[in-house]
Amino acid sequence: MRGSVIVVSGPPGAGKSTTARALAGMFGKAVHLHTDDFWHYIVTGAIQPYLPESDEQNQTVVRAIVNAAYTYAEGGYTVVVDGIVGPWMLGHYRKGLQEHPGSPLHYLVLRPGRQETLSRAQARTGPDALVDEEPILLLWDQFANLDDLEGHVIDTSRHSPADTLQAVADAVASGDFLL
Repeated sequence: MRGSVIVVSGPPGAGKSTTARALAGMFGKAVHLHTDDFWHYIVTGAIQPYLPESDEQNQTVVRAIVNAAYTYAEGGYTVVVDGIVGPWMLGHYRKGLQEHPGSPLHYLVLRPGRQETLSRAQARTGPDALVDEEPILLLWDQFANLDDLEGHVIDTSRHSPADTLQAVADAVASGDFLL
């Protein structure tokens, strides 16, 4: 039996990685694809993915992520993809869905308020933590109005990590976030 692909998206600091790892742990056979890792695989010539000139690179990386996700799903794994996957990249996932029928695709956007997002993102530590205000707010703004996909948003402004996990698990179980 094929597994599902669950995309947990949103701006930096929304709680994607914490939630995605915990969500994957709720399934008997699961994979957590942390998309940030895929950008780190580029050894030379990498461009910060939030810069306009990174589009060609980003398209390539997202295709690699989608291929990995559906390969695992074909093996029966529930795949939880965590990353900044805006509507501008969903075409790759929809193409993967068409090429791999039988692996449902869920799309969830964690979106705390703008200031809450900035606060959470800037509180992160580590060598790769994005803490610069300008790209964080730019990315939040790109998720501010998702038009037809607004129904895929979960406002996590007042959620603890446990609350966010429960909301995401409930959303997946409901089937309401399928693409």
